[in-house]
Amino acid sequence: MTTDFKSIPIIDVGPLVAKGDDLKMGQDPDVREVVKQLDQACRETGFFYVKGHGVPESLINEVKDVTHKFFDLPYDEKLKIKMTPASGYRGYQKIKENITKGVPDLQEAIDYYREVKRGMYGSLGEILEGCNQWPQDPTNFKASMEEYVRLCTDLSGKIMRGIALALGGSADEFEGEKGGDPFWVMRLIGYPGKSPTNTQNNDIGCGIHTDYGLLTLINQDDDITALEVKNLSGEWIPATPIPGTFVCNIGDMLKIWSNGLYEATLHRVINNSPKYRVCVAYFYEPNFDTLVEPLEMCVEKSGGTRLKERAVYGKHLVNKVKSNFVM
Repeated sequence: MTTDFKSIPIIDVGPLVAKGDDLKMGQDPDVREVVKQLDQACRETGFFYVKGHGVPESLINEVKDVTHKFFDLPYDEKLKIKMTPASGYRGYQKIKENITKGVPDLQEAIDYYREVKRGMYGSLGEILEGCNQWPQDPTNFKASMEEYVRLCTDLSGKIMRGIALALGGSADEFEGEKGGDPFWVMRLIGYPGKSPTNTQNNDIGCGIHTDYGLLTLINQDDDITALEVKNLSGEWIPATPIPGTFVCNIGDMLKIWSNGLYEATLHRVINNSPKYRVCVAYFYEPNFDTLVEPLEMCVEKSGGTRLKERAVYGKHLVNKVKSNFVM
């Protein structure tokens, strides 16, 4: 349950990263301390900063740099990788083509998904079948992003092992049929700077929402505060950038699996800076076709009352994709 938090905690996951390949990591006192902090953050805020993550800062900065360079291109160049239903909903969307709860967002973006081969998930995955679209310019764009996805996938899996221990399960609780073959989504987002003639704080870069999956790693420009997280009293708490860290938050699927012990917290983006802002959001997800429902151990820990929510992750994602774009 989200609380009246006033700030977002910082967690050094270094011990978890170092021991993350060992299923007996929970016996290590440094790992146990990280697990304790993860449990508190997931219960109280649903958001936390991650440091000690092992992803090179040079790569963190490089993916933001090439994203800026892409969005700086002429519009006709960006349209060469335009997102369409035929592209498996992968590619570029211009400003106000993305919709949150029926309202166009003041952002442009490129969407990438784990590639889905024909028939891979049957009819469930048909609309996402296809290959990702990569721009020719910048020339290092594709290589940088693929390495970044690889490292974020590895890091997220280790954080999820810590969260599994925090919930009282084995380190590999969210693997196998649940998340042993994880889906992923990456969204590169550009938020235009605020116009000097606009004196209102009402340009919503991304409307109020929760994330769809398990875990999100947010890599945002260091010099602009735009991401805001809603606490229990309805206050918007800024997720001020801390260089070298990710902002991490939990999503809808983890809320269900934890039987509501961990909350997917509402958040939004408002860029009141005159500067253009970039955010690289990586989403770590369950197996595409897995059924997500409350874990028995979490039902017991929450007093025996079971959430009525359950979802096939891929169906949940596809329903969101179908309603998120002006086509």
